[in-house]
Amino acid sequence: MSDVKAHHSDQGGTAEGREPSFAETALTLSGKSEDEARRTGAIDRADDQVEALFAPQYQTTASPVHRAVWDERFPAELFLLRPAPTPEHVTRVMEDSLEVVRRHRQAGTLLDANRKLSPALLSELGEAGYWGLLVGRAYGGSGAPFASFAPFLTRMAMLDPTTAGMASVHGCIGAVDPVRTFGTQQQKERFLPKLASGERLSAFALTEPNAGSDLTALRTTAVLDGREYVVNGEKLFITNVLPGRTIGLVCLIEGKPAVLVVDLPDAEDEHFQLKRYGLYALKHTHNQGIVFRDFRVPAENLLQPPRGDGLTIAYHGLNLGRVSLCATAAGSMRLMLASLLPWVRFRKTYGAPIGTRELVRRRIGRLAGLIVAADALVEWCATLIDQGFRGEMECIVAKIFGSEAQKEAAIEYLMKTHGGRSFLHGHMFGDNVHEFLAPCIYEGEGEMLGMAFFKSLVKHHGTTFFEPVGKALAAAGIRRPNLLNPAHLWALRKPLTRYAGWLVRETLRWRGATGLPPLPQPLSRHAEFAAAFLVNARLETSAALRKHQLALADRQCRMAELSQRVQDAVTMLCTSLYAGRQQDEVVRAAADVMCQDLARRLTGERPSDRYFRAVTRLGEAVVDGGFRSIAGVEAGEILMPYQD
Repeated sequence: MSDVKAHHSDQGGTAEGREPSFAETALTLSGKSEDEARRTGAIDRADDQVEALFAPQYQTTASPVHRAVWDERFPAELFLLRPAPTPEHVTRVMEDSLEVVRRHRQAGTLLDANRKLSPALLSELGEAGYWGLLVGRAYGGSGAPFASFAPFLTRMAMLDPTTAGMASVHGCIGAVDPVRTFGTQQQKERFLPKLASGERLSAFALTEPNAGSDLTALRTTAVLDGREYVVNGEKLFITNVLPGRTIGLVCLIEGKPAVLVVDLPDAEDEHFQLKRYGLYALKHTHNQGIVFRDFRVPAENLLQPPRGDGLTIAYHGLNLGRVSLCATAAGSMRLMLASLLPWVRFRKTYGAPIGTRELVRRRIGRLAGLIVAADALVEWCATLIDQGFRGEMECIVAKIFGSEAQKEAAIEYLMKTHGGRSFLHGHMFGDNVHEFLAPCIYEGEGEMLGMAFFKSLVKHHGTTFFEPVGKALAAAGIRRPNLLNPAHLWALRKPLTRYAGWLVRETLRWRGATGLPPLPQPLSRHAEFAAAFLVNARLETSAALRKHQLALADRQCRMAELSQRVQDAVTMLCTSLYAGRQQDEVVRAAADVMCQDLARRLTGERPSDRYFRAVTRLGEAVVDGGFRSIAGVEAGEILMPYQD
C-alpha cells in the first residue's frame, strides 16, 4: 500500500510533490482526460485518508477479506470473532425502546396525521435512550457496542422498519458519528447531549442534484465572513431533515470538501428552505431537499479531521450505515416470512394448502437462508468494527447482500406467493415495495459498491506490481506496450521480473490447511470450500490485472463480476461459521441451503436433487413453525379487507 500519510495535505489534483494514485496513473496512461484522472485521484486520496485514521493492523490490507485473498496464511481467527456481551444498561435501553414502539403500534399512534413517524413516538424513544445508543455515556448516551446495536436494529425492524432505519440515519450516517469521531471536546460537549436525548434528531447532507456517486461534483459552498461561514447551495434526498434538527453539511470551503455541523433554525426563512417532492420510498420519514441562500453557520462548527477533509468524514460513517442496512433487512425479511406462513397454510389449490407444494416450500426455505446469512454478516461485521477494524470491504459485502436479499425476498417470495392480493391497498408488499427495493441504492448502489470493493481488493497488489509497470511505460513514452518488441521488453524488465517471481511462487505454492475449526457437516464442507476459493482468488484476480492492465478501470462489468464472486465466498464462509455455532437445527439447515446456493453461483453447477430435497424439507420445517427467530411477529390478517 502507498504511504497514505503523504496525501493528507493535498486535495486538489496533481499538485507539486504529490505522487498520483494507482488508479489516477492508470486513467492517465489509458488516455482518459486530465479532469477524470484528477477526480478519481481525489476519491482515492479521501479513501487513503480514512485508512490513515486507523492503526496499520486495522487497515484494509490487514482486514479479513484482504488477508484471506493475498496473505500466505489464511486468517481463520478473523472470521471467528465473537461479539462481547451487551452491557446491562444498554440492554435496558433497548428493551425500553422496543416497548415504546410496541405500545404505539398497538395504540395505532406510530404515525401522525401525515403518515410520518409521530412526534410523540420520537419523543418517548428519546426518553427511553434510543437516540443515544451510539453516544458515549459522558455525553448522555449509553455507549452501546456496535455489535449490540446492529442486531438490535433487526429486532426493532421486526416491529417497525422505519423506526429501525431512523436509528441508523441518526447515529451512523447522521451527525452523531461525525461529531463523536471528528469533533473537538467543545464540539462534543455542545452537540452530543442534545443528539443523545433526541432533542435534536440528525441527518447528513451530502447528496446534491449533480453529486451522487461522484462526490467530486459537489457545488454547495461555504465562504468565511468574519467568524461565520456563509453557505449557498442545494442538497437533495436528505432523510430525516426538518426545521430544528441538526445536520452534518458537506460543502466546499476554498475549493475543498468540508463538513459543518449545522443546527437548522426552527422555521424556514429566506436563507433556509426545504424542497419538497414526491418520493415513493421512505414514505414514513421526512426526505427532502434543502436550499441555502446566504445561510450563516458559526465558524467553530467546522469539523477538522486529523487527516483529510470532508470526504474523509463522509466515508467514515458509511460503514456503520451499511451494516445497519443489512440488520434492518434481516428484520424486514422476518416480517415477510411471518406474513407468508399463515397464508400458505390457509390458501388452497386443488384441495391442498399451497404450503404443501414443493415450489412454495422452496421459496420459504430460501427466504430462511437469506435471513440466516444476513444475521451472520451483521454479527461478523459489527464485531470487526468494535475490534477497531475499518471494515470497509466487509461492510460492503453486508450492504450488498442485505439489500439484494431483501429485494429477492420481496419480489420472488412475498409478491409471488401472495399473488394478486399483493397489490391491494393495505398489503405489506403493495404498501412497501419501494421501501423493500430502495436499499439497493442507499449507502451506495450495489454494483458501484462492488467495484469499490474490487478496487480495495486489488489496490495493494496493483501498487506493488502493476504501478511500476505503468511508471516504466510512462518514463519510456510507451502508450501501447508490446512484449514482442525488444525495446518495450527492456523498458519493463525490472517490474516484470519482480511480478514473474511472485507469480511463479504463487502458482507453485502448496495450499495448506485453513485453520478453520471443526463444524457439523455439511457446514464444515461449505466453510472449507469458501476459504479455499478465497485463497485461490488471488491468481484469478491478478490475472485480470495482467490481462487488462491499465484498461481495467474501463472493464466495469469484469470488475463487478469478479467482485461478486469474492463477496459470495465471504458470505458463504461467514454463514457456515455462524450457523456452526448455533444449536438450532433449522438455522443450520437454512445456512446449508444458502451455502449450496452460493457454491453453485461460484461453480456454475445445476441444483441437485439432494439440494431440492434439502430446501423443501427446510421449507416444511419453517411452515410447521420451526423457525423460532420469527416467534411473536404479528402476521396481520390472512384475508385482508378491500380498501379504497
